[in-house]
Amino acid sequence: MKIAVLKERAAGETRVAATPETVKKFSALGAEMAIETGAGAGASIPDDQFDAAGATLGDAAATVKGADIVLGVQGPDPALLAGARPGAWIVAGLDPFAQRARIDAYAGAGLEALAMEFMPRITRAQSMDILSSQSNLAGYKAVLEAANAYGRAFPMMMTAAGTISAAKVFVMGVGVAGLQAIATARRLGGQVSATDVRSATREQIQSLGAKPVFVENVAGIEGEGAGGYATEMSEEYQKAQAELVSSHIAKQDIVITTALIPGRAAPRLVTDDQIATMKPGSVIYDLAVAQGGNVEGSVADQTVERHGVKLIGYANTPTHLAADASALFARNLYNFLSAFWDKEAGRPVLDEEIGDAVRLTKGGKVVHERLLG
Repeated sequence: MKIAVLKERAAGETRVAATPETVKKFSALGAEMAIETGAGAGASIPDDQFDAAGATLGDAAATVKGADIVLGVQGPDPALLAGARPGAWIVAGLDPFAQRARIDAYAGAGLEALAMEFMPRITRAQSMDILSSQSNLAGYKAVLEAANAYGRAFPMMMTAAGTISAAKVFVMGVGVAGLQAIATARRLGGQVSATDVRSATREQIQSLGAKPVFVENVAGIEGEGAGGYATEMSEEYQKAQAELVSSHIAKQDIVITTALIPGRAAPRLVTDDQIATMKPGSVIYDLAVAQGGNVEGSVADQTVERHGVKLIGYANTPTHLAADASALFARNLYNFLSAFWDKEAGRPVLDEEIGDAVRLTKGGKVVHERLLG
């Protein structure tokens, strides 16, 4: 059983799908680990650390040759996988909806593609969930970047020269990223409020010491979709939410938006008219900018100034914390494969519940129901 890890080639991607820690763990299961030279450089993991952990290093072709499993942060170019064994597994964040042509190419090459972002949100799969581990870091980083772009202090400061008021921070979308954004903003001393379409998040917001801001007495407030994700709201709810946000956002110094709906463009949460009501020098960090953006006018990896307000957001926020993001991502992959490791077979054997949830291709065909029809 050979497990290969290639250097990530997507623009700006600095993470790596294995660490010396997971190399040792896979080796203990009996796997042969092959790492492409330089794969960990962006995450501050030099080749000698992989070598010391027991991995074999080489170029891309040598790394993939004879591989039974290829691990990645993002899906590797199918052309790089020519030397892998027939039916080899590709285990990575595959972005199936945006990268459909690549998924079709995996199928055509007879590879079995397993999309880690399709991991079901069930208790036994929590340690395998790349979306949660990476979103947690993204929420943290979003607040730090917003604080850096904000031209004032974050906490309240009482000085001999007078008092500086705490920054008012509004978090829109209270999933994993939003909760970490709330916690981070609170630790920095901000005055934090938050909103979400899912009423169940109210207690989570309060537990972190933030003020919940919710639409009341409007049908559809539950907003709970499959797997804990939000769903699209009724027109009545969207109108009520827009009015509530407009009155609240005008008083904020920093806004963090985190709303995503799997397989669809990011919902628009903040309009240009709402931006115009904010104070000059305010900052909005759009965590969904790569999926179309929650904020009108935001552009990935650029600072855009509208009405005196700075709009910022990285296309790939976790990669700006590459060492920690890689460590968590690599553990997610190890936790996934090791949970199904069959000692007699010397390889992982997936069950139906999780296997069918993440498997995109098999036997030369695209098999996932969300990609068919």
